[in-house]
Amino acid sequence: MNDKTQIRLTAAEMSTLWTQYINDTLSCCVGKYFLEKVEDDEVRPIITFTLNVANRNLSTMKDLFNKEDFPIPLGFTEQDVNPKAPRLFSDTFVLMYLRQMSILAMAASSAALGVVTRKDVVDFHKSVLTAGVKLQDLTRDLMLKQGTYVRPPFLPIPDKVDFVEKQQFLTGFFGPKRALTSTEVTHLFLNIQTNSIGKALITGLAQVAEREDIKQYLLRGKQLSTKHVKIFGNFLIKEDLPAPMSWETAITDCTAKVFSDKLILFHVLGMIAAGVGNYGMAMAASPRRDIAAQYASLIPEISFYAEDGANLMIKHGWMEEPPQAEDRDKLITE
Repeated sequence: MNDKTQIRLTAAEMSTLWTQYINDTLSCCVGKYFLEKVEDDEVRPIITFTLNVANRNLSTMKDLFNKEDFPIPLGFTEQDVNPKAPRLFSDTFVLMYLRQMSILAMAASSAALGVVTRKDVVDFHKSVLTAGVKLQDLTRDLMLKQGTYVRPPFLPIPDKVDFVEKQQFLTGFFGPKRALTSTEVTHLFLNIQTNSIGKALITGLAQVAEREDIKQYLLRGKQLSTKHVKIFGNFLIKEDLPAPMSWETAITDCTAKVFSDKLILFHVLGMIAAGVGNYGMAMAASPRRDIAAQYASLIPEISFYAEDGANLMIKHGWMEEPPQAEDRDKLITE
């Protein structure tokens, strides 16, 4: 029987492995710092779990890359983190942060499993998905135990099955508006929550960033997050529904160098990319026109913000090039 792992890597397999490798090097840096600073004995094993998973993933991917003579990405190294720096975030925030990272890991690995075909790569992404689910369980269970898990709003259970009879179900710009659907409430709640966590993360990272242009970029991101939280929150407030809490109180007064500016900027860009995806899903799932239009207006705003961040990465020589297709016209003319 032929060895199926001898099949060349497809573009999808290259891209998912390359991206996963860089993200796991970032996770190692962040995890080492969190592990050095954690005080809660219940949070410590969860940080250790994430660190072990990231290191295991890196080892597996190195073997895959070496077998394919694929250059191993640089990503992030010990030069990008100072584990001995003072504490920047509370253990409660670290737990919430890790929960958010598990959501991103599950989404990325699920997407990868839809496009990869080679058995060893499929098996790898399955293991990433399994670890992401495990991390979600660990963080959720501990947050429920400690009373820090914020549930989405409760809604009344319908008394019967019903069908939409009027076009008014879709309206929202003028005249009376129907109540929010459970799906719309869920997406609004989650996007408030992710923006609140992102705002706190950006605020803390801005405190420890060194370059002035990076600091200003992060402050701009903080303002955008504040604006988006207010916009989404207003939809819930009008329905007398609660919005998630803010996390600014989880940040200490640390201003020492914790992470390199390169790691800080890359991390923020990764969060922005996830935000664009969240807004796209929310827009597709929101039939009420005013809500869908609001998401549509905010996506370009954060997309331009992400582009400015990418330009900063290029300016400072920090952006690694992902695998690319051959430029046939260039090869012909050389």
